[in-house]
Amino acid sequence: MAGPELEALRAAIPEAAKDIRLNLEAVLQPGTLSAPQRWLVSLASAFAARNARLSAAVTAEARAAGIGEELIDDARAAATLMAMNNVFYRFRHVVGKPSYGDRPARLRMNRLARPSGTRADLELACLAVSAINGCEACVRAHEQVVVDGGLTEEHVHDAVRIAAVVHAAAVALEA
Repeated sequence: MAGPELEALRAAIPEAAKDIRLNLEAVLQPGTLSAPQRWLVSLASAFAARNARLSAAVTAEARAAGIGEELIDDARAAATLMAMNNVFYRFRHVVGKPSYGDRPARLRMNRLARPSGTRADLELACLAVSAINGCEACVRAHEQVVVDGGLTEEHVHDAVRIAAVVHAAAVALEA
């Protein structure tokens, strides 16, 4: 059962978005993803959706579930780094000129190498945020790292389901 912050948030989702209200409860239930993976992806997705109320509710729920500040910081890192990378790499992909791809990005991303959890888990959160931000190049790259890191396509599928629903909840709350 969800905590009071998340329940209040779900109740604020309008009737026109009832499916999102129900899906938000469903995707946060135990499944393929471990609890830390589920909360990492949920948090990163909420931060990427840029809805303060949603971010606060998901953060409170994660803390109530025993998720530490280190994992919350990993989620912030995933959301903020992908905010930068998804714009940059989506531009390269959309323009399609090899000359841009031949140039070094010269963008710091050192935080990706220093997760508080596993690298594969942080990459899973980056994948979810990249899906929200619509960066095909980043989605492909992170999916490969996640699978090579020992997670399965089922993990990827569930992470992207969470990202889709969390993002939709943010839209529903703003609509």
